[in-house]
Amino acid sequence: MSRPRVLLADDHGLLLEALRKLLEPACDVVGTVTDGRALVETALELKPDVIVADIGMPRLNGLDAGAQLQARLPAAKMIFLTVNEDPDIAAEAVRRGARGYLLKKSAATELFAAIQQVHAGRSYITPLITREPPEVFVARAQLGRSAPGLSLRQREVLQLLAEGCSMKEAAGILKVTTRTIAFHKYAMMKQHGFRTGAELVQYAVRLGLVADRGGLPPSCQF
Repeated sequence: MSRPRVLLADDHGLLLEALRKLLEPACDVVGTVTDGRALVETALELKPDVIVADIGMPRLNGLDAGAQLQARLPAAKMIFLTVNEDPDIAAEAVRRGARGYLLKKSAATELFAAIQQVHAGRSYITPLITREPPEVFVARAQLGRSAPGLSLRQREVLQLLAEGCSMKEAAGILKVTTRTIAFHKYAMMKQHGFRTGAELVQYAVRLGLVADRGGLPPSCQF
């Protein structure tokens, strides 16, 4: 089998560099990116065989980036490398197109095994979160349903606002009007009965779109 062409995505530069050095003897690392939007753009340009990405990334989280790439670049196989040990998050990752899921505390040999497995058309789920064989976990996850509530565009808007973007800044990133951002913001607040921006931010935290930093982002302009 040819060496897999791998794209790496994580918002921690030191980890990206460490991963590059770790993988280069066995893989062709074609690029590194530090946010979810750059991941989508770069993957569409470079068309890697395998993508190794974190879930918690700025501008667009890994799960939603993976969903976009599943629709637009299905040949690229996604592996999530994350600190999140929740099997429900792993199942959601599978539903959004992931072929592999392992933890940052996993051994380096696991990452090599995961890349080899998904490059060969199989799945890899770390035994640190489930004792089921990968194919059983994947089949069960695919039979389940994603949590209801938000469209993909609403999730994009929510993440950007929760990260501290103004509605104008979010509109620029998503290439829509500020009125569109406002529409989605207030539709979400009405749909879920939220009265304040803080409640909306906490909802984003519960969904795993942003990390809990103990309150509103410094530049939040709700």
